Amino acid sequence: MDREDIADVLDQIALLLELKGENIFKTRAYRNGAEIVRSNDADIVALAKENKLDGIAGLGKALQQKIHELATTGKLEFYENLRAEFPPTLFDLFEIQGLGPKKIKALYDQLKIDSVESLKTACESGSISALKGFAKKTVEKILAAIELREKFASHFRLGDVAVMAETLLDHVRAHPATLRCCHAGSYRRSKEILHDIDILVATDRPAELTEYFSQLDEVAEVIVCGETKVSIRLDGGLQADLRAVSNSAFPFALQYFSGSKEHNVAIRQRALKRGWSLNEYDFTVKEGAEQPPVVHEEADIYQALGLDFIPPELRENRGEIEAAENGKIPRLIELENLRGTFHNHTTASDGRNSLEEMAEAAIELGLEYLGIADHSKASFQANGLYPDRLLRQVAEIKKLNQQWNGSFRLLAGSEVDILKDGTLDFADDILSQLDYVVASVHNSFTLPEKEMTARIIRAMENPHVTMLGHVTGRLLLRREAYAVNIDKIIDCAAATGTIIELNCNPRRLDMDWRHWNKAREKGVKCAINPDAHRLEQLQFLAFGVRLARKGWLSKSDVINTKALPEILDFLSIQ
Repeated sequence: MDREDIADVLDQIALLLELKGENIFKTRAYRNGAEIVRSNDADIVALAKENKLDGIAGLGKALQQKIHELATTGKLEFYENLRAEFPPTLFDLFEIQGLGPKKIKALYDQLKIDSVESLKTACESGSISALKGFAKKTVEKILAAIELREKFASHFRLGDVAVMAETLLDHVRAHPATLRCCHAGSYRRSKEILHDIDILVATDRPAELTEYFSQLDEVAEVIVCGETKVSIRLDGGLQADLRAVSNSAFPFALQYFSGSKEHNVAIRQRALKRGWSLNEYDFTVKEGAEQPPVVHEEADIYQALGLDFIPPELRENRGEIEAAENGKIPRLIELENLRGTFHNHTTASDGRNSLEEMAEAAIELGLEYLGIADHSKASFQANGLYPDRLLRQVAEIKKLNQQWNGSFRLLAGSEVDILKDGTLDFADDILSQLDYVVASVHNSFTLPEKEMTARIIRAMENPHVTMLGHVTGRLLLRREAYAVNIDKIIDCAAATGTIIELNCNPRRLDMDWRHWNKAREKGVKCAINPDAHRLEQLQFLAFGVRLARKGWLSKSDVINTKALPEILDFLSIQ
């Protein structure tokens, strides 16, 4: 177990104790312990393995022993026994927006509600209204959250499946019967929400490969296994399909199974105009038509149709075919183009790592600068900073920057709340002392579209605002975007020079890829920001690049492709 795994278990214990009704001091001890494990500068896991946690303030003997057990064995008997006291389905209730430990405890204790299904029944029957804190509006919100959960029951976020998708492809690539292989489907097109994983493999021993795929350790269930196709189900319900084809058919199958359906229809219609029928196996030539060129790679198919190669991310029939015909497909951004990023948090607000740790992780990734944008005071739930704490952080950042002699730089910013009336959570005299400002909405999500749009535009018109954070507030598969006129936001960004963030936390991926092409055409710059709350979340930048590519963005469209001297000049930093 690593530091974060141990902290997560301690947090879970606090949650379970709260469900049991244990006293607040006991639950707080575990939460504090989790925070200490996450934020302590020492190698807490190594110390725990050696049973040398005595010198760490805040960790009592009992907690030290439990952390030692977790670090050495990877599990904790106390936690397993505690969890066994509750039905497994009870923990699904924590996925419902608006339900916390206290409400779930009341539901469980008083109405024996231990699953999403029993919760829905109680809401629909009205029996839940007998409980304190479950007024009509609350019940309506719970039902809406359940409906959203059911709607997306077979949907998965790109970021949640990426590791498994790459692992499965690595397994296929490693097999000696594999000639070449690739992802296909919506994963290859970088869709933010997926239904399944598709993998295509070229081989002259297809049955051997499908049998191998069906017996991987990751397989929870084999749905079907034939000589050329196998479908499996993984833990969590995600389906993965492997199709085996000949090497000559591979380019055609890759183009066909990558989709989208709308893109493929348009491509097939283009082929028919040349007298060719295009399917997943080959071109079929109609009598009297000219023979197509020989196809070795997927790009050869597009070239045969008079088109530049269309990157998979763009294949949504949203103008990419016309652009390819006219030589106007942009050179899309690559991950290695990024030089830094702006929207990141530390332990000063609700992050899990210190300034120094975040900086070291950024340097390890090869970044030249890292923006720190902890929450402002209105986000009290995220331990938002008041002006005095913010300015102390600014001073600390300036001091830290001296050690890197210009090779790397921390940028002092803030994620400032946009208040309900569109004013900002900090006064201008405070904002003026920052290197940059990310303005974001964190409350009052239910405003009508006109009011929400006006609220955000007012904030963007403040000259101290550098960029707009997670523009729609959506949480994929959990919370719908609030009502806002994106076109007007883009127009305002173009007029004010405000950068719009592509928040690449896989739960957000906001602004949506469907709007970036318009923003690009209007000259609006993008900042690919991970909204990192811990070291490893800086890796979210890879998802940001994938979604930026899907939005037609090139290197020049993304502000954090600028080198450090350029970004300092852009932000007017001495």
